[in-house]
Amino acid sequence: MAVKIARQPTKIALLGSPTSAAAMSLGHEGAPAALRSAGLTERLRAIGYEINDLGDDPPQLFQTDEESPRARNVSRVIAALEALKPRVEQAIKSGALPVILSGDCSIALATIAGARRYFRHVSMIYMDRDADLNIPATSPSGCVDGMVVSHIVGRGAAELVRFWGEPPLVREPDLALFGVARLDPAEQEVLDRTPLRRYLASDVQRLGPAAAAQVAIERIHGNGNEFILHFDVDVIAGFQATNYPGEGGLTLEQVREALAVFAKQKHLAAIEVTAYNPTKDPDGSGAKLIIDLLADVLGERLETLKAAAPPVEPTAAASPAVPAPPSDLTASVPDAAVPAAAPGEAWSSDMLESESESSEAAAVVPDDESSEASTGASGESADESDDSHSQ
Repeated sequence: MAVKIARQPTKIALLGSPTSAAAMSLGHEGAPAALRSAGLTERLRAIGYEINDLGDDPPQLFQTDEESPRARNVSRVIAALEALKPRVEQAIKSGALPVILSGDCSIALATIAGARRYFRHVSMIYMDRDADLNIPATSPSGCVDGMVVSHIVGRGAAELVRFWGEPPLVREPDLALFGVARLDPAEQEVLDRTPLRRYLASDVQRLGPAAAAQVAIERIHGNGNEFILHFDVDVIAGFQATNYPGEGGLTLEQVREALAVFAKQKHLAAIEVTAYNPTKDPDGSGAKLIIDLLADVLGERLETLKAAAPPVEPTAAASPAVPAPPSDLTASVPDAAVPAAAPGEAWSSDMLESESESSEAAAVVPDDESSEASTGASGESADESDDSHSQ
């Protein structure tokens, strides 16, 4: 039997995944602790959110790994994913919005897999300066962080593709790259022959950040499917507190404008914040910028969802209480309770295996595969030709 658990628009579940395993240097693993220390929790509470901090997973650190030069540290990457996935499941089940603080972009696999515990079809907005479309055969460095999107859509290192039992984690037409300003030749070849949505930084600037963000949401069915927002802070032009900063591309204000559109969507299932490196932020200005940005866009989300909530009709004092019907911000999930995890405690998905398959089937979002959402824009960017591709 399944129950309806209404999403809680004023609640955020904060999770930390302190990993640099998929990177090419140490530092990223300190991001969750640094952002907390800089006041992220207090800032989100000040704008009206109730924060449930679920703590951090065990750290997974970068090592050189000369034994696997084409895909380095895969075993440590998988350890980070296995620790995070069941905690994302727990957070989504609670009705709160999961906000995952991490270093590596590779944690996107765990976030999507955790969401797919309850939703059959999950889309993704991948906001990053890089396309992350390499595979071991094309990567010049063996950096798994540069292969994340390939693994999400079912290509790359076999161990990571198999992390989700029935790849892909996200169908190619349901994933949009947003703000990309760096492409390797091999990545460009992939884009030329796949139906991946793409909104390069130049396209976003041409269309306008808000318009491009809205089109991207519609194209990945984010107005019907649950979707994950992946935010790599190196997408911000000139942001230095990251391993691979870059000039050009999206300005801070353009990033803010696009993030606000994504954050206000009712089908937003989780937000990831990745690639902040506190060792490259000695004065803490990078952490402050990230916190200000998150507070701004999540504040707009809170106002939007509260305004959209149906008014509560007054009832006579003598009338028996009648439960309000579930709003459209609900997810149908199994009714077995999962106790809260202590900070840093990892959960096993085995705790949830007793739930019936019929309950899980009732917990999905309908798949709108039969038609594309209207874009509402005549000049759609480099994504205009994507529908000519077959899946």
